[in-house]
Order: sequence, then structure tokens, then C-alpha cells
Amino acid sequence: MELGISMFGDLHLNPQTQIRKSPQQRFAEMLEQVKLADEVGLDVFEMGEHHREDYSVTNPQLFLSAAAAVTKNIKLGSAVTVLSSSDPVRLFEDFSMLDNISNGRAHIMAGRGSFIESFPLFGFSLDQYDALFEDKLLMLLEIIQKNGNNINWDGRLTQALNNVTLYPKPVQEQLPVWIAVGGTPASVLRAARLGIPIMFAIIGGLPINFKPLIDYYKENYIAAGHDPKKMQLGINSHTFVGENNNITDDYYPFYAAQMDTIGKDRGWAKFNKEVFLNTARPEGAYFMGDPNAVVDKILQQHEWFGHTRFVGQMDVGDPDHYMLMKSIELFGTKVAPEVRKVLKK
Repeated sequence: MELGISMFGDLHLNPQTQIRKSPQQRFAEMLEQVKLADEVGLDVFEMGEHHREDYSVTNPQLFLSAAAAVTKNIKLGSAVTVLSSSDPVRLFEDFSMLDNISNGRAHIMAGRGSFIESFPLFGFSLDQYDALFEDKLLMLLEIIQKNGNNINWDGRLTQALNNVTLYPKPVQEQLPVWIAVGGTPASVLRAARLGIPIMFAIIGGLPINFKPLIDYYKENYIAAGHDPKKMQLGINSHTFVGENNNITDDYYPFYAAQMDTIGKDRGWAKFNKEVFLNTARPEGAYFMGDPNAVVDKILQQHEWFGHTRFVGQMDVGDPDHYMLMKSIELFGTKVAPEVRKVLKK
């Protein structure tokens, strides 16, 4: 199993001053964090895309290019690229550049996006939310499968291309593309039929409830004629590792503040510690606690799902830089080696 971390570049709002951390400071911190993730031997680092004041990264590939310069081995990808409001041609060009800068470590994770701010910014209609994703995904796959050579495309909601060749070419023979999904069966079925690696975001409730959906992907992937040996399936969940299980007092205020910020726009009830603790218990979706607790949960879910990649989203609420560095260190030096040791048996 590949093990890694993801971030959204959250910007902490100081409750006393009501001033947010600057993007400049956050970028500097995240570069230290991804450098550490690489040094402690994690396999994957992924960055999300948002267009809101509480997040710092609007263009994952731009930050990942900076991260490529301070890392050596870790794979670098988006999580997610909001494909519906992006241009597949530009994505291929940008990630091909990233692949060259990183010596072949780039990948794209495409999603429809759970935030919708990018749609009006770039002139797209929410009425075409799913149709845009479908059309652009097929266009992106066509470009990538042909490695940008002699592209002919006449999409419903995209530009037409007539025998176009794109540059630069990636270092890898073919840029990897993953699909990120929440719990929508239609999205799972589409990824399975296309034979695309899939990442399930499990950020609340009981993860075991995802098993029928994950089995649905596997069954349809094989039914579509794809090689089961090439199947890649990932889990992404909110994660934070402390030196002991009592991380609530340190991390909870950051996490709750961000949940409440998002909740204001979505009509959620105020986040509370009972929900936090309930979701952090062994059966819940949060991977939060000491290294042993996180190891146990990763291995338990691997028994259920048989996934090939686990990525912990670690910066929800933008916790203190040194707290987050410690979490990454523990994940890389305590959690990852134990998981790898058990799964090699």
C-alpha cells in the first residue's frame, strides 16, 4: 500500500485578532511540510484546489512545482483538480511540466469538486455540473492516452481540436489520472468502466458503509474487461497523529473552527467535541490519535476494502506548524513502517 498525506492549504483564523494567516507564510510552512514528508519516506503528497479566503491554493500544480524542487522521491498530485471548471489542454501542459520538473513524479486527481466557487469565476454554469465533468474527463483521457499527439476532439462543452499536438511531453510514458469520488454510485461506475484509479473520500460517518460502493467499483472494473492486477483504489480521510491518543485538546480547536467556517455556507449545525470524539473512535472516519491507533485503523480498513493507497488529509483548520510537522514525522516514522511490515507478511 502507498501511504501519503494531502492538504488544502487551510488558512487559520486567529480567534482573538480575527486575522487569517497569510498565504505567504502558509506556503513557506507547507514547503517545509512536504519536504519532511519526503524525508521520512512517505509515498505520496497531494494538494487540493479552492477559490475561497480560508484556503491558500487555487492552482495545485503551481504549488506542486515548488514542492518538486525541495523533494526527491515523493509522488506529487492534485487532490483534487476541479476538472469541470478547468481546461484539459492546460492541465496536460501544466502536469507535463510538473512531471519534467519532478523527474516523473506527477499525477492528476480529477473531481467534480464539493465547492462550487470556481464555476462562476471561469464562466461555467452549475446547471451543467455533471455534463462538464463528463465531457472534460473524456477529453483529458483522450489527450493523455495519445500523449498529446495528433489530438482530434469535438466535445459538447469544450473547444474543438483538429490534429493538435501538445507540448511538453511528460517524463512518464503516460500521466496517471485518478478520479476522486464521495458517495455517488454514478461516479463510481464511470471510473470503473473507464478503468481509472479511484480515490474514495471518507470524511464522516462509518467507513464500513462504503464497502458496498467499493465492491461495486471492483465488480464493474472487472466486468468492463480491465486487468484486476492493475486496479488502484485509494482512501482519503482526515488524519492527525499525536504522541498519545489524547490529541483532542491540542487539535480540536483548529479542526472545529474550519468545520464551522464551511458549515456557515452549508447550513450545518455548530461542530462540537462529541461529534469529533465519536468520529475519531475505532469505527469512525477520522484517523486521529497515537501511531498505534492510526496503524490499527489503516489495517482494519485494508481488510475491508483491499485498497492500494491511503492518503491522510492533515491540515484541516491549519494547525500549528510544529504540531503538523510532528504529525507528519510520526506518520512517516511510526505509522508507515508498521503498516508496510504487516502488509508484507
